[in-house]
Amino acid sequence: MKKIKSALFVALAAGLGISSARAQTVVTLDYFFNHEFRKTPAGEMERFHYMWDEKDLSGYSNWGDAFVKNGGILKTLEVAPSAQSLKGSNIYIVVDPDNKKETAKPNDIEEPHVKAIANWVKAGGVLVILANDSANVNLPGTNKLAKAFGLHFNDDLQNHVIGNNIAAGTLIIPDNDPIFKTAKKVYLKDMASITLSGKAHAAYTKNGAVLMATVQYGKGVVFAVGDPWLYNEYTNGQLPADYDNDKAAYDLAKWLIEQTKR
Repeated sequence: MKKIKSALFVALAAGLGISSARAQTVVTLDYFFNHEFRKTPAGEMERFHYMWDEKDLSGYSNWGDAFVKNGGILKTLEVAPSAQSLKGSNIYIVVDPDNKKETAKPNDIEEPHVKAIANWVKAGGVLVILANDSANVNLPGTNKLAKAFGLHFNDDLQNHVIGNNIAAGTLIIPDNDPIFKTAKKVYLKDMASITLSGKAHAAYTKNGAVLMATVQYGKGVVFAVGDPWLYNEYTNGQLPADYDNDKAAYDLAKWLIEQTKR
Protein backbone atom coordinates (compact mmCIF):
# COMPACT_ATOMS: atom_id res chain seq x y z
CA MET A 1 0.00 0.00 0.00
CA LYS A 2 2.86 2.38 0.87
CA LYS A 3 4.49 1.72 -2.52
CA ILE A 4 1.24 2.56 -4.30
CA LYS A 5 0.88 5.84 -2.39
CA SER A 6 4.51 6.72 -3.09
CA ALA A 7 4.13 6.02 -6.79
CA LEU A 8 0.92 8.04 -6.90
CA PHE A 9 2.64 11.02 -5.25
CA VAL A 10 5.56 10.87 -7.71
CA ALA A 11 3.12 10.75 -10.62
CA LEU A 12 1.11 13.67 -9.30
CA ALA A 13 4.25 15.68 -8.57
CA ALA A 14 5.57 15.06 -12.06
CA GLY A 15 2.26 16.08 -13.58
CA LEU A 16 2.22 19.31 -11.57
CA GLY A 17 5.88 20.08 -12.17
CA ILE A 18 6.73 19.73 -8.46
CA SER A 19 10.22 18.65 -7.49
CA SER A 20 10.53 15.87 -4.96
CA ALA A 21 13.17 18.01 -3.24
CA ARG A 22 12.11 20.63 -0.74
CA ALA A 23 10.48 23.53 -2.56
CA GLN A 24 12.64 26.64 -2.48
CA THR A 25 11.39 29.88 -0.98
CA VAL A 26 11.38 33.06 -3.07
CA VAL A 27 12.77 35.93 -0.98
CA THR A 28 12.05 39.25 -2.67
CA LEU A 29 13.83 42.45 -1.64
CA ASP A 30 12.14 45.75 -2.41
CA TYR A 31 14.09 48.06 -4.74
CA PHE A 32 11.15 50.43 -5.39
CA PHE A 33 10.76 52.31 -2.11
CA ASN A 34 14.48 51.99 -1.38
CA HIS A 35 16.12 53.37 -4.53
CA GLU A 36 19.29 55.26 -3.71
CA PHE A 37 22.18 56.33 -5.92
CA ARG A 38 25.71 57.56 -5.30
CA LYS A 39 28.47 58.98 -7.48
CA THR A 40 31.42 56.71 -8.24
CA PRO A 41 35.04 57.98 -8.32
CA ALA A 42 34.62 58.09 -12.11
CA GLY A 43 31.71 60.49 -11.73
CA GLU A 44 29.01 57.99 -12.73
CA MET A 45 25.86 57.30 -10.75
CA GLU A 46 25.30 53.81 -9.35
CA ARG A 47 22.60 52.10 -7.27
CA PHE A 48 23.58 51.23 -3.73
CA HIS A 49 22.28 50.60 -0.20
CA TYR A 50 20.65 47.41 1.02
CA MET A 51 20.98 45.36 -2.17
CA TRP A 52 21.41 41.58 -2.46
CA ASP A 53 24.45 41.72 -4.74
CA GLU A 54 26.11 44.62 -2.91
CA LYS A 55 29.21 43.35 -1.11
CA ASP A 56 30.16 46.76 0.32
CA LEU A 57 29.38 47.47 3.96
CA SER A 58 26.00 48.95 2.95
CA GLY A 59 24.83 45.80 1.14
CA TYR A 60 22.79 42.74 2.11
CA SER A 61 24.96 40.11 0.42
CA ASN A 62 25.74 38.34 3.71
CA TRP A 63 22.09 38.16 4.74
CA GLY A 64 21.25 36.99 1.25
CA ASP A 65 23.74 34.16 1.67
CA ALA A 66 21.96 33.18 4.89
CA PHE A 67 18.65 32.89 3.03
CA VAL A 68 20.28 30.80 0.29
CA LYS A 69 21.78 28.44 2.89
CA ASN A 70 18.26 27.91 4.21
CA GLY A 71 16.84 27.08 0.79
CA GLY A 72 15.87 30.56 -0.42
CA ILE A 73 16.00 32.03 -3.91
CA LEU A 74 16.85 35.74 -3.97
CA LYS A 75 14.82 38.10 -6.14
CA THR A 76 14.20 41.85 -6.27
CA LEU A 77 11.18 44.02 -6.95
CA GLU A 78 12.00 47.12 -8.99
CA VAL A 79 8.35 48.13 -9.48
CA ALA A 80 5.53 49.01 -7.13
CA PRO A 81 4.07 46.11 -5.12
CA SER A 82 0.79 44.86 -6.56
CA ALA A 83 -1.13 41.61 -6.71
CA GLN A 84 0.69 40.81 -9.94
CA SER A 85 4.21 41.89 -8.98
CA LEU A 86 4.08 40.06 -5.61
CA LYS A 87 2.83 36.87 -7.22
CA GLY A 88 5.36 34.08 -6.74
CA SER A 89 7.10 35.71 -3.76
CA ASN A 90 7.00 33.93 -0.40
CA ILE A 91 8.88 36.59 1.58
CA TYR A 92 8.84 40.31 0.79
CA ILE A 93 11.33 42.63 2.52
CA VAL A 94 10.66 46.38 2.64
CA VAL A 95 13.72 48.21 3.96
CA ASP A 96 14.32 51.88 4.72
CA PRO A 97 11.86 53.58 2.32
CA ASP A 98 13.53 56.70 0.93
CA ASN A 99 12.90 60.24 2.10
CA LYS A 100 13.89 63.33 0.12
CA LYS A 101 17.24 63.46 1.88
CA GLU A 102 18.16 60.15 0.27
CA THR A 103 16.41 60.40 -3.10
CA ALA A 104 15.29 63.53 -4.97
CA LYS A 105 12.00 61.94 -6.03
CA PRO A 106 11.26 59.07 -3.67
CA ASN A 107 8.54 56.53 -4.38
CA ASP A 108 6.17 57.04 -1.47
CA ILE A 109 4.15 54.22 0.04
CA GLU A 110 0.53 54.86 -0.92
CA GLU A 111 -2.75 53.18 -0.02
CA PRO A 112 -2.91 50.97 -3.18
CA HIS A 113 0.53 49.58 -2.23
CA VAL A 114 -0.62 48.95 1.35
CA LYS A 115 -3.76 47.17 0.17
CA ALA A 116 -1.82 44.94 -2.25
CA ILE A 117 0.74 44.01 0.40
CA ALA A 118 -1.90 43.36 3.07
CA ASN A 119 -3.88 41.10 0.74
CA TRP A 120 -0.69 39.22 -0.15
CA VAL A 121 0.16 38.68 3.54
CA LYS A 122 -3.40 37.64 4.34
CA ALA A 123 -3.09 34.95 1.67
CA GLY A 124 0.06 33.54 3.29
CA GLY A 125 2.94 35.89 2.49
CA VAL A 126 5.66 36.73 4.99
CA LEU A 127 6.40 40.46 5.19
CA VAL A 128 9.51 42.02 6.73
CA ILE A 129 9.45 45.75 7.52
CA LEU A 130 12.86 47.22 8.33
CA ALA A 131 12.46 50.91 9.15
CA ASN A 132 15.05 53.36 10.50
CA ASP A 133 15.28 56.34 12.80
CA SER A 134 13.16 59.23 11.50
CA ALA A 135 16.13 61.21 10.12
CA ASN A 136 16.97 58.41 7.71
CA VAL A 137 13.64 57.02 6.50
CA ASN A 138 10.28 58.14 5.17
CA LEU A 139 8.66 57.46 8.52
CA PRO A 140 5.12 58.65 7.66
CA GLY A 141 5.06 56.47 4.55
CA THR A 142 6.49 53.48 6.38
CA ASN A 143 3.81 53.89 9.04
CA LYS A 144 1.08 53.78 6.39
CA LEU A 145 2.18 50.23 5.72
CA ALA A 146 2.84 49.35 9.36
CA LYS A 147 -0.61 50.59 10.44
CA ALA A 148 -2.32 47.88 8.39
CA PHE A 149 -0.82 45.31 10.74
CA GLY A 150 -1.22 47.08 14.09
CA LEU A 151 2.30 48.55 14.11
CA HIS A 152 3.61 52.10 14.44
CA PHE A 153 7.27 53.13 14.28
CA ASN A 154 7.89 55.91 16.78
CA ASP A 155 9.86 59.10 16.19
CA ASP A 156 12.51 58.24 18.77
CA LEU A 157 16.05 56.89 18.95
CA GLN A 158 16.59 53.65 20.86
CA ASN A 159 19.93 51.98 21.58
CA HIS A 160 21.69 55.22 20.64
CA VAL A 161 25.44 54.77 20.20
CA ILE A 162 27.85 57.70 20.52
CA GLY A 163 31.31 57.20 19.06
CA ASN A 164 32.77 53.79 19.76
CA ASN A 165 30.52 52.96 22.72
CA ILE A 166 29.43 49.65 21.19
CA ALA A 167 28.01 48.42 24.48
CA ALA A 168 25.16 50.95 24.17
CA GLY A 169 23.89 49.06 21.12
CA THR A 170 23.88 45.64 22.76
CA LEU A 171 20.85 43.36 22.90
CA ILE A 172 20.98 40.13 24.91
CA ILE A 173 18.80 37.41 23.39
CA PRO A 174 16.86 35.48 26.06
CA ASP A 175 17.11 31.71 26.34
CA ASN A 176 14.67 29.72 24.21
CA ASP A 177 13.93 32.69 21.95
CA PRO A 178 11.66 31.40 19.14
CA ILE A 179 13.39 33.44 16.42
CA PHE A 180 17.04 33.78 17.42
CA LYS A 181 17.91 30.26 18.43
CA THR A 182 21.72 30.45 18.16
CA ALA A 183 22.49 34.17 18.52
CA LYS A 184 22.92 35.24 22.15
CA LYS A 185 24.36 38.77 21.98
CA VAL A 186 23.71 41.12 19.06
CA TYR A 187 24.39 44.71 18.07
CA LEU A 188 21.54 46.95 16.94
CA LYS A 189 21.84 50.72 17.22
CA ASP A 190 19.95 53.97 16.60
CA MET A 191 16.53 52.53 15.88
CA ALA A 192 12.87 53.47 16.15
CA SER A 193 10.78 51.69 18.76
CA ILE A 194 7.38 50.22 17.86
CA THR A 195 3.93 50.82 19.32
CA LEU A 196 1.63 47.79 19.09
CA SER A 197 -2.11 47.44 18.60
CA GLY A 198 -4.52 44.73 17.52
CA LYS A 199 -2.86 41.34 17.09
CA ALA A 200 0.72 42.64 17.06
CA HIS A 201 3.09 41.12 19.62
CA ALA A 202 6.47 42.18 20.96
CA ALA A 203 9.32 39.95 19.79
CA TYR A 204 11.97 41.89 21.74
CA THR A 205 11.74 44.65 24.36
CA LYS A 206 14.39 46.66 26.19
CA ASN A 207 13.75 49.13 28.99
CA GLY A 208 10.04 48.97 28.23
CA ALA A 209 10.43 49.80 24.53
CA VAL A 210 9.38 47.33 21.82
CA LEU A 211 12.30 46.94 19.43
CA MET A 212 11.04 43.99 17.36
CA ALA A 213 7.49 42.82 16.68
CA THR A 214 5.56 40.08 14.93
CA VAL A 215 2.00 39.89 13.69
CA GLN A 216 -0.11 36.94 12.58
CA TYR A 217 -2.23 38.38 9.76
CA GLY A 218 -4.59 36.00 8.02
CA LYS A 219 -2.49 33.09 6.80
CA GLY A 220 0.67 35.22 6.77
CA VAL A 221 3.15 36.77 9.18
CA VAL A 222 4.81 40.16 9.60
CA PHE A 223 8.19 40.77 11.27
CA ALA A 224 9.21 44.36 12.03
CA VAL A 225 12.24 46.15 13.45
CA GLY A 226 13.05 49.85 13.45
CA ASP A 227 16.40 49.62 11.63
CA PRO A 228 17.86 48.03 8.46
CA TRP A 229 20.11 46.17 10.92
CA LEU A 230 21.53 43.08 9.18
CA TYR A 231 23.48 44.73 6.37
CA ASN A 232 27.11 43.83 5.78
CA GLU A 233 28.58 46.43 8.12
CA TYR A 234 27.19 44.44 11.03
CA THR A 235 27.46 40.90 9.66
CA ASN A 236 31.01 40.67 8.36
CA GLY A 237 33.06 40.11 11.47
CA GLN A 238 33.92 43.76 12.12
CA LEU A 239 32.19 43.68 15.49
CA PRO A 240 33.95 42.29 18.59
CA ALA A 241 34.08 38.50 18.60
CA ASP A 242 31.45 38.09 21.32
CA TYR A 243 28.69 39.59 19.13
CA ASP A 244 26.49 37.17 17.18
CA ASN A 245 25.09 39.29 14.36
CA ASP A 246 26.15 36.70 11.77
CA LYS A 247 24.20 34.07 13.69
CA ALA A 248 21.27 36.45 14.02
CA ALA A 249 21.19 36.91 10.23
CA TYR A 250 21.07 33.13 9.79
CA ASP A 251 18.51 32.64 12.57
CA LEU A 252 16.16 35.28 11.20
CA ALA A 253 16.45 33.98 7.64
CA LYS A 254 15.68 30.46 8.83
CA TRP A 255 12.72 31.60 10.95
CA LEU A 256 11.21 33.64 8.11
CA ILE A 257 11.47 30.70 5.71
CA GLU A 258 9.88 28.42 8.32
CA GLN A 259 6.90 30.78 8.50
CA THR A 260 6.22 30.23 4.79
CA LYS A 261 6.05 26.45 5.35
CA ARG A 262 3.41 26.52 8.08
